Amino acid sequence: MVLMDLRMPGGDGVEATELIGNEHPKVHVLVLVTYDTDTDILRAVEAGATGYLLKDTPRAELAEAVRTAARGETVLTGRLAGGLVTGMRRRAEPPVLSPREVEALLLATEGRTNAAIGRAPHISPTTVKTHLMRAYDKLGVGDRTAAVSQAIRRGLLLER
Repeated sequence: MVLMDLRMPGGDGVEATELIGNEHPKVHVLVLVTYDTDTDILRAVEAGATGYLLKDTPRAELAEAVRTAARGETVLTGRLAGGLVTGMRRRAEPPVLSPREVEALLLATEGRTNAAIGRAPHISPTTVKTHLMRAYDKLGVGDRTAAVSQAIRRGLLLER
C-alpha cells in the first residue's frame, strides 16, 4: 500500500503511480492531494491509482480509505467521483479553446514565460496562468508541454 502525492519535488506522482503499478502490480496506490482538479483525478486513475482523496479528509475516513484501498477496492469521495466523470466526458468531446487560451498556447510553443505571453495583450502573468490552466483542463493534461502537444495533435493550434 502506497500513499502518493501527485506534486513532488523532482518527480511526478502520476508517473510514480504508473511505475509502481507496472513493476509491482499487487501494490495499491492511494493518492492524497490538496486540490481536486478533474484532469489530475483522471490522470491518476488512468495511471492505476486505486483511490483518490483530499488531504483534508477526516482521520477516520482516511483510515477506512487506506484499509479499503489495501484490499484493492476503489476509493473516491462523492465530490471526486463527480470530477472523474466530468473529466471523462470532457475527453470524449472535442475541446473548445477560447481565443486567449489558443494565443497563450501558441506563445508557449515559442518557449515564452507567462510574463512574456502577457505583454502583448497587456494581461498579468496570473491571468496568463489562468488561461493556460483552463486549456490544460480542457485538453485533459497537466502541464504546458503536454497541452501544446495535445493541441497540435488535435489541430487546435494553427500556424500564425
